[in-house]
Amino acid sequence: MRGSSRGAARASQEALDTALGGSVDAAGLAEELFAVTGVVEGSASLRRALADPSREGEAKAGLARSLLGGKVGEAAVELVATVAGQRWAAERDLGDMLESLAVQALLAGAESAGHIDRVEDELFRFERIVAADPGLRDTLSSRNTDGEGKASLVHTLLEGKAAAETVRLAEQAVRVPRGRRLDRVLETYLELAARRRDELTALVTAAVPLSEQQHHRLRTALEEHYGKAVTLQVVLDPGVIGGIRVQVGDEVVDGTVLRRLDEARRHVTGG
Repeated sequence: MRGSSRGAARASQEALDTALGGSVDAAGLAEELFAVTGVVEGSASLRRALADPSREGEAKAGLARSLLGGKVGEAAVELVATVAGQRWAAERDLGDMLESLAVQALLAGAESAGHIDRVEDELFRFERIVAADPGLRDTLSSRNTDGEGKASLVHTLLEGKAAAETVRLAEQAVRVPRGRRLDRVLETYLELAARRRDELTALVTAAVPLSEQQHHRLRTALEEHYGKAVTLQVVLDPGVIGGIRVQVGDEVVDGTVLRRLDEARRHVTGG
C-alpha cells in the first residue's frame, strides 16, 4: 500500500485488534467480514463510494453503518465503518483491507483453539498440491468457472482432511480471488498467518529431505540471522542447484548469506 493507505491500514488493524481483544466470536466475525468483502467486490459503485477520498470519513462510515446495520453483528459493522472512514489511496486498498481483516479474524480463532500452526501448514500443502497439478490449478484459477463451483470442489477435496479454518480459507481464495492468481492469494493468507504468530516463514527448496538435525540447525541459523522465530516450509526438488534454496519473504538467501551460515549450510547440503 502507498501514501494515505498505509495510515488507513494501521487504523483498521488497530480496530481489529481491539475487537479481537474483547469477547467477539472470531469465526463469526470472519464470516461476516468475508460476506462484506464479497459484496464490496461485486459492486463497483459501492466500492467507489466507500473508498472515495473526496468524501468525508464520517460520511463514508455512516454509509457503511446504514447499509450493514441489522445485517451483520455490531462488531463487523463498526469494523467496516472504521475501514470506510479512512482515506485510501486506491479503491483496491480498501478491499484488500477488508479481506485481510476477515482472514486475520479466522486465524485468531484458530490461534485461540491452539491449531494455527496446523492451519498454516495445511494451507501451504494445499498451495503446493495445486501448483503440482496443472488440471486442478487451471480449474481453480479459471475466470470462466463459477466461484461457488470452485469452492465446492475445494470443500470436497479438503473436508475431513484439514482443519475447518483451512477449508474456509481455501474456499475463499477460489470464491473471491479479486483478480489475483490463486497462488498469490494463498501466499497472502500464509503471510498473515506468519504475522499472526509473529514469525517469519522460510520456503526451503531442497534436493533431498532434511533430517531432523538439519531442520533444527537451519532454523536456528535463520533465527539468529533474522532475530525472530522462523518456521520452515520444505519443498523437494531434485534439480535445485547446490542442494538447497531458501526464500524468506521477497529475499532469497543465496550463497553470500549462506556463507555467513556455514555450519548450517554444511549440515544441510552435506558439503
